[in-house]
Amino acid sequence: MMLIRRDYMKKNIRTGFALALFFAAGIAPLYAGGRKDKPADANDAAAPVETVEASPEDNMPEEEPLPVPQDIDWSKSRLSYVPPKIEGEPVAFKEVWGYVMTDRESAFSNDMPITDLCYFSADVNSYGELSFIPNPARFSSYKGRLHLVITCSGRALTHFSMDPAGKERRGILDAIAAAAKKYDGIQVDYETIGGRDAENFLLFLKAIRERIGPNKILSVALPARTRTLRDDIFDYNKIAPIVDRIIVMAYDEHWSGSKPGPVASMDWCRRVAEYCVKTLPREKLVMGLPFYGRSWQNNSYGSAWIYTSMNRVMKEQDVHSVSRTGSVAHFSFDTKVHVEAYFDDAYSLVVRSRMYKDMGVANVGFWRIGQEDVDYWPWLKIEK
Repeated sequence: MMLIRRDYMKKNIRTGFALALFFAAGIAPLYAGGRKDKPADANDAAAPVETVEASPEDNMPEEEPLPVPQDIDWSKSRLSYVPPKIEGEPVAFKEVWGYVMTDRESAFSNDMPITDLCYFSADVNSYGELSFIPNPARFSSYKGRLHLVITCSGRALTHFSMDPAGKERRGILDAIAAAAKKYDGIQVDYETIGGRDAENFLLFLKAIRERIGPNKILSVALPARTRTLRDDIFDYNKIAPIVDRIIVMAYDEHWSGSKPGPVASMDWCRRVAEYCVKTLPREKLVMGLPFYGRSWQNNSYGSAWIYTSMNRVMKEQDVHSVSRTGSVAHFSFDTKVHVEAYFDDAYSLVVRSRMYKDMGVANVGFWRIGQEDVDYWPWLKIEK
């Protein structure tokens, strides 16, 4: 099978200073749309992070885009480009997991081939309490298994929520046990765990396992790995015996703070899957695929500035006229911004799905429903 890397969108656009600020501060995070960007707190003891090596695909020549038909009325077309034609048969998996967010429930349809629906999320709040547990009645007509996702952001809050000596942990466990009664399973999605909390994380998972009982499915979302890391908080071998499923988040290979590149390149995904299939039991592995894309721009002026930097930008942009708003200085300028974006469509999703299938992966999952190219769904099936 030929694995294809494509630079789907590269555009030079002209935009005003205010538009660049709006894009950087507002639009870009919405389209990034993944879980959480990689933490950058150098003063905190963090879990080991696998260094992303350059993929061979990064050095491949850029493929020529498909010829654009001249007879298309783009104003009436759902797409703004011409994707390659998908051929062959649909790909089938034993389990297909999908995430749906609160306030985005309408994006899900019972017609989607989803065996396990993950409701995102019940979050630990600033007081160490599990706040706002979504009502599973929203999916009363869904025939598959429904899982409640538990999240906690920030290393300090995560530490206290798992500390065996803390009252916060006991309260969270009580809330999880109560919530589990209305769900088929509980999923733990703790992505910012400090380096000294490795044992506490394992104990936390074991405590949840004990509290929800053997008839509920316990799953955990873990970052992707291509090899075993020393002192890894998210040690697959230590976590696998505790849980029923491990969702490997095989995305964010490139993120908002990295150089431009695919959210999940084919070669990197292959290396992640190779490690996973030899490390985890086949029935416990769920390979995660992204439905979202990311964009980067070479110049972003949306920022807080010190005076000398502001003056430097004005000189670079040949700005010499400053107006005053209530005595406060104000200026604007137009500049050219290069935008580079990578995203998955039905074609690349089918290619990645077939690759995982050929590698022996039995289960897949998708972050998240509502972000996808809907043309992908007919190419995905559930094994009978």
